[in-house]
Amino acid sequence: MQFENSDELNAYISQQTGGVAILCFSTGKDSIASWLVMQRHFTKIVPYYMYLVPGLSFVERSLAYYEDWFGTHIIRLPHPSLYRMLNNLTFQAPENGAIIEQIGLPNFDYRQLDEIVREDCGLPDNTYAASGVRARDSLNRWAAIKKYGPVNEAKKTFYPIFDFDKARLVRTLLDSNIKLPVDYRLFGRSFDGIDYRFLVVLREKCPQDYEKILQFFPMAELEVRRIEYRAKYYQSLEAV
Repeated sequence: MQFENSDELNAYISQQTGGVAILCFSTGKDSIASWLVMQRHFTKIVPYYMYLVPGLSFVERSLAYYEDWFGTHIIRLPHPSLYRMLNNLTFQAPENGAIIEQIGLPNFDYRQLDEIVREDCGLPDNTYAASGVRARDSLNRWAAIKKYGPVNEAKKTFYPIFDFDKARLVRTLLDSNIKLPVDYRLFGRSFDGIDYRFLVVLREKCPQDYEKILQFFPMAELEVRRIEYRAKYYQSLEAV
């Protein structure tokens, strides 16, 4: 189904669901703008956050801020990538392999998380789940939304700001006077991975969170040391 603009889309979804929607809330700028826009059309928004490592303090501070700002509890759920990385023994010490395999963590996807939220919150089966996807964010997204539209009736998902360009996105955030999460100050973007971009900053700025990540991924420090060693190696070559 095609829509002229995001207001038309949100009005349609709200009408279909009686004003109720789920929001996959990453704390990133697109998901914040999605929540702001959805407030104009929906009477009840159920947000959930997917954590890569549970209980990171800088994440929890941001979630607490948005819970206070929007006046709504944000459900915490494990990100599919957390179980996937554990099952694939990503950054795991050898002795952890047998334990993880014995536990048999289930693999799941975003659609299953939406279903869990519907069931746990007693929401109707026709409740749609929103995510902050914008067509102009990349060529692939532009092509996909142009071809398939900003709503998937079968999966009960939609993109509430699909037609936003960067200027409109920034204007929406500024007009609301809402703050961006600390992620942007730390990393220049939202936190979404266990790799050098994030680890090296957390090691310096948030050492307790860095240690918590190492509890789940004890060999992740090798990612930092590998990049640092590589930098020193090429520096030594340049000095020759």
